[in-house]
Amino acid sequence: MTALLTDSSMPLTVPGLAGEFDVRPGYLAAATCGVAPRRAVAALQADLELWRGGLADPGGYDGVVARTRASYAAVAAVAAERVAIGSQTSALVATIAASLPEGSEVLVAAGDFTSIVHPFLASGRLRVREAPLAELAGAVTRRTALVAFSLVQSATGEVADADAVAAAARACGAATLVDLTQAAGVLPVEAGRFDATVCHAYKWLCAPRGVAFLTLSPGFAARLRPVAAGWYAGRDPWDSIYGTRMDLAADARRFDVSPAWQAFVGAEVSIGLFAAADVPAIWQHASSLGAMACRVLGVPEQRRAIVTLPDPDGSRLARLATVGIRASGRAGRLRLAFHVWNTADDVAAVAAALA
Repeated sequence: MTALLTDSSMPLTVPGLAGEFDVRPGYLAAATCGVAPRRAVAALQADLELWRGGLADPGGYDGVVARTRASYAAVAAVAAERVAIGSQTSALVATIAASLPEGSEVLVAAGDFTSIVHPFLASGRLRVREAPLAELAGAVTRRTALVAFSLVQSATGEVADADAVAAAARACGAATLVDLTQAAGVLPVEAGRFDATVCHAYKWLCAPRGVAFLTLSPGFAARLRPVAAGWYAGRDPWDSIYGTRMDLAADARRFDVSPAWQAFVGAEVSIGLFAAADVPAIWQHASSLGAMACRVLGVPEQRRAIVTLPDPDGSRLARLATVGIRASGRAGRLRLAFHVWNTADDVAAVAAALA
């Protein structure tokens, strides 16, 4: 089924993609957790029935993982050979942290999500320096080994000037690590512009939790140690399950960890849908709703998929909840996240609730 979607010569439109979901009106929390498409639920239910009857085939999940990897590669605009799989972004970032030389400086964005910050702090071997996101490019120096930041900030929805940061990093000989978790699936991304990216797919890509990805440039991959290598990192995973003979995959698969099988069954469908979709049109749809929300709420326009408003006591979030609108609160702000299933009616409902 996923192959039929991704092989289509015509991208899946925003209305077509929205029609894959059964989301109740007022769900504005994709930045917290995506929603399963009907087909993903059906695939999961069918797989659970096989498992319940003792008919699940562990080897059969390899094809599921391969197709999911290929679909994510299409979303991230890189070759599948440059994509490693995991279950959490922090664990993937930890591999990079463990591979940097002792004393290396890592520059991070102030207030960024901790999964892309804590692994460097926890290493105890690295120097971590932070700068405001808007000043990140100017904060790169010759002492900087790695610049790590989220393309879209979780707390605010701010979109980083990734081109400026990447250019500054190249000029200073620093590598770049970008978290795409709050971008992939709603904002067009090109992971190949950076040395490494990570993404957990349970938000805008609407996959089950437990499916994450790491993309690596060949040059940067050669500098990393596969410290989490297990049987699934082998050239032939099923020939890598015992003993001290280690023959790791030659490409990014050597950084794989074994997949959460059922999670990948759902992810194959969900990510396949987004790989077939017109992502620039998704961003136009979502960011237009964000701009509309700003206008009706009387706040400076944020043409983004994530719109935030001051809400230090959580009263705005509570008012939305009383009328059945699902949003989220982060860092003292109300966070509204607009995705393919949202419409102008959702904006109107928010405005009425907060009037």
